[in-house]
Amino acid sequence: MQYSDSHERRRQGTRPPFRRSRNRHPGLAEREPPRQLPKPKGELPGEFAASVFGLVNPLLQHAVAEEGYLTPTPIQEKAIPHLLEGRDLLGCAQTGTGKTAAFLLPILHRLAANPKTPVRGRPRALILAPTRELAAQIADSVTTYGKFLGIPFAVVFGGVSQYPQVKALSRGAELVVATPGRLMDLMEQGHLTLDEIEEFVLDEADRMLDMGFLPDIKRILAKLPEQRHTQFFSATLSPDVLRLAMSMVKDPIHVTISPDQPTVDKINQKVLFVDKPNKDSLLINLLATRPEMAKVIVFARTRHGSDKIVRKLEAADIRADAIHSDKTQRARTNTLHAFRSGRVRVLVATDIASRGIDVDGITHVVNFDLPEETESYVHRIGRTARAGAEGAAYSFVSAEERGLLRAIERMIRKEIPIDNAHDFHSERAERAAGKGGAGGPPQPSWMKSKNSRPDNTRRPERGARPPRFQGRSQPDFGRRPDHAPRAIERDAAPRPPRPRPPRPDVPRSSEERKTAPAPTPAPRREESTPPPKQANWYDKPFKKHLKHREQDVDRPAGTPADRERPPRDDGARADRPARPFRPRPGDDHKPRSAGYKGGGSFKGGRAGGGGFKSAGGFKGGGGFKKGPKPPHRSSRPPQSRDR
Repeated sequence: MQYSDSHERRRQGTRPPFRRSRNRHPGLAEREPPRQLPKPKGELPGEFAASVFGLVNPLLQHAVAEEGYLTPTPIQEKAIPHLLEGRDLLGCAQTGTGKTAAFLLPILHRLAANPKTPVRGRPRALILAPTRELAAQIADSVTTYGKFLGIPFAVVFGGVSQYPQVKALSRGAELVVATPGRLMDLMEQGHLTLDEIEEFVLDEADRMLDMGFLPDIKRILAKLPEQRHTQFFSATLSPDVLRLAMSMVKDPIHVTISPDQPTVDKINQKVLFVDKPNKDSLLINLLATRPEMAKVIVFARTRHGSDKIVRKLEAADIRADAIHSDKTQRARTNTLHAFRSGRVRVLVATDIASRGIDVDGITHVVNFDLPEETESYVHRIGRTARAGAEGAAYSFVSAEERGLLRAIERMIRKEIPIDNAHDFHSERAERAAGKGGAGGPPQPSWMKSKNSRPDNTRRPERGARPPRFQGRSQPDFGRRPDHAPRAIERDAAPRPPRPRPPRPDVPRSSEERKTAPAPTPAPRREESTPPPKQANWYDKPFKKHLKHREQDVDRPAGTPADRERPPRDDGARADRPARPFRPRPGDDHKPRSAGYKGGGSFKGGRAGGGGFKSAGGFKGGGGFKKGPKPPHRSSRPPQSRDR
């Protein structure tokens, strides 16, 4: 018997041997560790001797130098010396300032300075990240900075098979980069324990709270030992984030970089007012007419909207791809790899890619839809102008998004300039946002800088401060601040007193009241007779009552009102015998027996046959259930048949 598969039957020769794809997910733990560590080449730069990079392990310095980083960022200068000493850190820095290297270099330095034998499933360092892409990016940094140290590590996140991750943990990974969900799963399965953690890092803590990871974080913190080195990093510090941070760190060092300016100054931000149906056409027009937009990230609000934008761009012969949570992890990885390599010009993404995705050479960020969370705007535009580079951020704003634009400008404390040099500019959206045009609302006071105001409208000193122009209840609501001096002079001008009506001479003292004559009563007004009431259509059923009243009113003079009326014939009718009940032919009516009113009482036979229990009640005969019916007894007196 000859065995052949479909590949050979199609005359394509023998099947090629199976080979794993080279495009593996960056940082996946299934990669075998190198048997022989590479050796650094060249000498260390002289700039490291005077910077914080000179404090770390020389092997780490060589790795940093090979990446081309010679000058540390502000957060690296402030954080690395304290972290090398073992102090807890609470850091707040805007995105794209080098936070990953700030906490990763000290961890690798401390692990290399205190080597231990790797233990299966018991790591020494743990780094938590909110998204899979951010965890993979941190794993890339571990590979880059620690390639001369050879410290084993593992990456743990969902969306892929857990087998390579469990295999890496069983080989004795000392450093674990994980997302909370998959980490909890492996802990429950017994593949991982956290009782020997020495270094713990919580990165992008504000994003974790937004994604609902707070219960998982608390369960993970309960498994960590008390004696540990903790680092807490976040782009924004809200009250909830600070409350979580204070429960983790002990006597921390606070490092804050540019808290008053949360956006990078080198990003050229623009607002493009456009109607909502024309956003697709505007994006295609910008990509076609502006060749400087070589590598662009477009942020949409929904997953369906991202796929729709990709279809529109591909119809216009623009290479684009989407990344969102509906795609598998392998598809998301392939999309990011194609975008990094330049095979895809436009990457359309939701907010899943707005945190920590570091792709070199991003020239423009386009906010196709403004984010509903104001803080997400900072992370979106932070994908460009990273590591000191320059970039641009365009925001498409329709009339329905004017409130989101005002919230963003209020947060960044800066008015974003307008770019109307395109064919789809919308005057309606510009007027709705209060950015100009006839009939637009006045510009908010927080948008105006103090130096740009004229001298007569600047805020005076506290002693001579005019009343504040706030609230609709103010008498000067709607008046511009430049009319304040005239309004104040008008309000401060003396007004003539109102004339009061003369008061009557009323005695004040008690003696005057005794001697004073009695006041004359006011003349009573003549009571006018009401007009006769006309009968309405709804008074028809009561006409007979009105008729009796009219008869009483129209009684002739001399007739006594209480005269005796003739008796009614009710008594005479009572003497007549009542007519017996005679059912008509074909009538199904039957006289009622037993039950509540028919013969019988509640218990058997007290007041005559039937009842609830014995003769004809609920259970006995003739009641609600079947049973012997009592004879019919009429309540009317018998009549004579000779009538």
